[in-house]
Amino acid sequence: MSVATVLTDRFDRALLYATHVHGGQVRKGTTIPYVAHLLAVAATVLEYGGSEDMAIAGLLHDAVEDQGGEPRLADIRNRFGDRVADIVRSCSDSVVNTAVGQKKEAWRVRKLDYIEHLKTVDRETLLIALSDKVHNARSILRDLRKPEVGTAVFSRFGNRPREDTLWYYRELANAFQKLLPGQLAEELMEIVIVLENE
Repeated sequence: MSVATVLTDRFDRALLYATHVHGGQVRKGTTIPYVAHLLAVAATVLEYGGSEDMAIAGLLHDAVEDQGGEPRLADIRNRFGDRVADIVRSCSDSVVNTAVGQKKEAWRVRKLDYIEHLKTVDRETLLIALSDKVHNARSILRDLRKPEVGTAVFSRFGNRPREDTLWYYRELANAFQKLLPGQLAEELMEIVIVLENE
């Protein structure tokens, strides 16, 4: 039997930091505080044997992309160390990899780049990225099944058509099945299949 991960005051500080950084932010198209997503990602990481650094990175995985770019990453590095900062950087879609003032690539290019990038990261980073995508997919499915939301859930993602979102999640599921096979990757694929057939 493996040893339980011990959470210290670093995790407490990371949770406070994440709550502060994401402030009044809510999940797209909802009134759900954004921190609920961050907690779900950290919880999944811990449930699958992640370390404290990995759980902290789960809490902070969107802080750079959504809330401050490179200066935010430097602050995370200073507060929580190189390992956490390196994982957070690797989980970011494109913002930290885009020079200041440079325009973001087109949506599909960014998504394909991210999927290619996943092939270059370690298993710990893959677990955090997969935990994030599983929670996002669960949230899409939950809202798709709410009569008051339904297919309008797909309009939350930069006004991309439903087909684009489903394409991206199918590509992610395929990638994770190869890169980090197991129960969590299977869950992502199962959700994608249900989404495609709803």
